Amino acid sequence: MSTPQSHEAYVEELGRLSPFELKDELIKRAEQSVAKEATSHKFLNAGRGNPNWISTTPREAFFSLGQFALIESERVWKEPDLGGMPHITGIAERFEDFLNALGYTRATDLLRRAVHYGVTELGFQADAFVHELCDAVIGDNYPEPDRMLEHAEAVVHRFLVKVMCDDKPPEGRFQLFAVEGGTAAMCYVFESLLRNGILRRGDTVALGTPIFTPYIELPHLENFELQTINVAQTSMEGARHTWQYSEDELKKLENPKVKAFFIVNPSNPASFAMAAETRQALVELVTKKRPDLLILTDDVYGTFVEGFRSLAADLPHNTILVYSYSKHFGCTGWRLGVIAMHEHHVVDEKLRDLPERERDRLHRRYESLALDPETVKFIDRLVADSRDVALNHTAGLSTPQQAQMTLFSLFSLLDQDDEYTHRCRKIVHERFKRLFKGLGIDIPDDPLRVAYYADLDLEAWGRHFIGDDFVAYVEAHRDPTDVVMTLAQRYGTVLLNGKGFDGPPWSIRVSLANLDADAYEAIGRDIRDLLMRAVSQWRETLRR
Repeated sequence: MSTPQSHEAYVEELGRLSPFELKDELIKRAEQSVAKEATSHKFLNAGRGNPNWISTTPREAFFSLGQFALIESERVWKEPDLGGMPHITGIAERFEDFLNALGYTRATDLLRRAVHYGVTELGFQADAFVHELCDAVIGDNYPEPDRMLEHAEAVVHRFLVKVMCDDKPPEGRFQLFAVEGGTAAMCYVFESLLRNGILRRGDTVALGTPIFTPYIELPHLENFELQTINVAQTSMEGARHTWQYSEDELKKLENPKVKAFFIVNPSNPASFAMAAETRQALVELVTKKRPDLLILTDDVYGTFVEGFRSLAADLPHNTILVYSYSKHFGCTGWRLGVIAMHEHHVVDEKLRDLPERERDRLHRRYESLALDPETVKFIDRLVADSRDVALNHTAGLSTPQQAQMTLFSLFSLLDQDDEYTHRCRKIVHERFKRLFKGLGIDIPDDPLRVAYYADLDLEAWGRHFIGDDFVAYVEAHRDPTDVVMTLAQRYGTVLLNGKGFDGPPWSIRVSLANLDADAYEAIGRDIRDLLMRAVSQWRETLRR
């Protein structure tokens, strides 16, 4: 008979799980708690960053576009349950007639203005643009070009210039690869960097920590086996983290052994944008000391920052940009993301400088793609590698997904006052304020705070407000995982442990995206009650 596992051993075992795997166990505990205490507990899952709002107008436009595409299909060939492929000639005029017949809605207005914008601002030929949208939405062809549809790429490029470059892009252009969300982008980039010898097993990469958990886990998988060092966001003001990189931390990147720097900006779980002075320090470091350094920046939360500027805008030749539409537009289920690389990129230079033996190996790998495989750029190798090269002819994000991505982008570009963007920002900041109201803590405004998440360092709070002895007592009697476990069991509240993000061990992440504002005030009260119980227990020991 096996020996029953102690609570301490069980909690320690849970602490080794990824926060997102631990979450599933916490949900079970929280649901059990709510079932037992139905009158006093309410199940509140603030563990994942899936927003509980959606962008409606671009979706309605997508469905209206689909209606038109079916009419065009049956115009070409109509039998029961069967249609043909839409024809290009005159399609823009027929689309205008279709929209006029529907009358004014937000969706028809968006579609009408979208075509006008494409023609007048991006230089599109109207029939070609409308035909691409129409053909894409019904998904009757393979993606062509496979990297991204021509008009879709131009639209998304303009969108990224607006939201990632603060409308002040670097010279030249970014080349884009439409992918199945930010997670696919990460997998593709990691895999191709190894495949192409830009990174090798045993190489060292730097992680800007705390960081989204997969960035911690991916490098150590058996197909990568990379060494990692942390460039930590260590700055603090009193008991409050300001989540910025210090000069000493950035200096770690001067080490030539560090081949790449992976960051999430604005950060996850901390949810702060990189300060302008930090960004400038990094630009100077790369320009003067590490022109060979590769940077991968995941900027999914950039739209929640006023005047956001990605490192891809300031270090375009060194940076691979990953952007996902999931958070801003509430479309995690659509799986919409894009990889952006400048047309002149350090990775392509590295490919040319590889040893002859490596170049020969890669010549054989990509020789089915081009007569001169050495000229195939890294972003096109990403596309080929995503289908193991041999199936490159079927690569590419599904065309209906690209159609929706294009409509999301156009919606943002045509929202001149950014009303939707400001509303999204207001939603999460309102929830942040309610969380801290429940905690009973006043916290100063910070223009770099995104507020999509709140990362609460309970150790820093305890040390600042109660004292070192209290912190020592808690550390001696509890494991950090006890915090999220107790919140789930006692209050029915699910949060993620910050330790799993390589954050402060006693920190917890609250997602401010997926619950209504009242829930966050309740979560704040739950956390405060948990802390006060711990303080009471400590003070009781002092009286004994």
